[in-house]
Amino acid sequence: MALLTLLDAQLAYGMQPLLDRAALSVQEGERIGLIGRNGTGKSSLLSIITGVTHLDDGELVMTDGMRITSVEQEPLLPPGATLRESLAERGRFDDLHDDRDRWRIESRLVEFLHRFGMEADAPLENASGGERKRAALALAFALQPDLLLLDEPTNHLDIDGIALLETTIAKGPAAIIVTHDRWFLDRVATRIIELDRGALRSYPGNYSAYERIKADQINSEELANRRFDKFWKQEEVWIRKGVEARRTRNEGRVKRLESLRVERSERRERVGNVKLSIDTGERSGKLVAELEGVNKSFGDRVIVKDLSLRIGRGDRIGLIGANGAGKSTLIKLILGTLAPDSGTVRLGTNVKVAYFDQMRAQLDPERTVSETVSPGSDWIEINGGKKHVLSYLGDFLFSPRRVNAPVKMLSGGERNRLLLARLFARPANVLVLDEPTNDLDIESLELLEQVLQEYGSTLLLVSHDRVFLDNVVTQTLAADGGGVWKEYVGGYSDWLAQRPKTGTSDSPDQESARAEPVKAAAPVKKVKLSFKEQRELDGLPAELEALETEQRALSARMSDISYYKQDAATMAGDHKRVAEIDELLTKRLERWELLEAKVAGKT
Repeated sequence: MALLTLLDAQLAYGMQPLLDRAALSVQEGERIGLIGRNGTGKSSLLSIITGVTHLDDGELVMTDGMRITSVEQEPLLPPGATLRESLAERGRFDDLHDDRDRWRIESRLVEFLHRFGMEADAPLENASGGERKRAALALAFALQPDLLLLDEPTNHLDIDGIALLETTIAKGPAAIIVTHDRWFLDRVATRIIELDRGALRSYPGNYSAYERIKADQINSEELANRRFDKFWKQEEVWIRKGVEARRTRNEGRVKRLESLRVERSERRERVGNVKLSIDTGERSGKLVAELEGVNKSFGDRVIVKDLSLRIGRGDRIGLIGANGAGKSTLIKLILGTLAPDSGTVRLGTNVKVAYFDQMRAQLDPERTVSETVSPGSDWIEINGGKKHVLSYLGDFLFSPRRVNAPVKMLSGGERNRLLLARLFARPANVLVLDEPTNDLDIESLELLEQVLQEYGSTLLLVSHDRVFLDNVVTQTLAADGGGVWKEYVGGYSDWLAQRPKTGTSDSPDQESARAEPVKAAAPVKKVKLSFKEQRELDGLPAELEALETEQRALSARMSDISYYKQDAATMAGDHKRVAEIDELLTKRLERWELLEAKVAGKT
């Protein structure tokens, strides 16, 4: 059943259309990943669904009595002595007339707060940005809405928090999620909706499936545009021949050219990509930093315990750890800007550092964009040459009118791009990036990955974006609890494969497990399947293949550019069937595993 349907939706701010006769249908149980370039209108679309913003034209139809809960990028929690009091106000518990309903919601709230590692009676004033985000998410799940709207839910969360959120969303209600976290989308999304040049385009499956389909679509669109432009230019040459074009028998061709001109002028080109390049400056020595037996604590809290580490020129190191583990503190120790309590830190020769601060503290809100990047000059020296500040900022998608705007007027994504522009304009052979992916759209993220892969100097990266870590770093330094940091080869996925499976090295459970003698394995007792079970097992491969074939056919049909010209009932039926196939595939695969395990004597 469709929870909501958007038909011929139009919304524009000034001359910029955000929705241009867009259509959308959301079914029960769907988890939609909403993606698109920064500024295309994703947050505005969520605002329309919640009723805060109204369409210029078109129709939004919702199921009667549907309950919607939204969690913003930066959720505001009302004043209150404790998290419980603040969240009760945000959730409007006072509006509940039934005491039993209020008690049930409060009980669920306490449960979800506990799941997210928080106490209901913790003081609100001490809550960090990440804790406030987790609290708002806990309330959203406790309210049990029919539709959940999440705007960048992974911002301010550490990797463990994101993994917990993935599990919770997978068991929750229908959801529309705006996020740039590709790993997250692969884990939770059942469909991807792309907002591109005012249109909403649907792609069944997760983000990886979307990438495969989208690449083919872009190639087809570019080919069609090239063919159109070639034909249009031929007709323009013909019309300029003069007298021949004005003959009555050619009047139809003239009219066709006029329509071609209109069609060409109305074509909405894809927004350009950020152009990134890093000025690496002079090379550092082979040794960048060396730490021997370093310890650092703040009061009773141990941040670094007996760490010995050597960083060489060209190393690309990712730091992984929970919020509060001390990743930023460790970077300051490595760079020598913070003294250890004990142990030694030695910096190499000719080390020049460029630092990207996740809090964007390096940006003066009163300065203009151009002054921030190139104070007192219209030119920037980069990679041995000069570039005008307007051209340089244009590479970061700042229009000439935008370069004179004060920093305080910029969006979060624009501030991130500005900080990167400022950072890359300065020669540096050690690049430190502390959560650089926040507020960047996926295309900018992928371009940043490419630039960092080609960066020949040293990189220290703190990020909760697991795909970004996998694509950029070659070594991982992970917090292992109690101030212990361990080195691993590779990125996030490699760390997952290499880390101890039973917890941290100082875990009592692990210590006791090592102390116990290994028991001899019991002999495997195989089980013979019944006739019905054997026939079911034999038929499963063909059944799965048929479902996958149907899934591919549906995907191809729904990705066709003319698909949304069909009636709403047909589209709703297709979306319902996609969800049914996903569920059937999961169930049949689980059944196959169960029968195979039974044969092997593992059940």
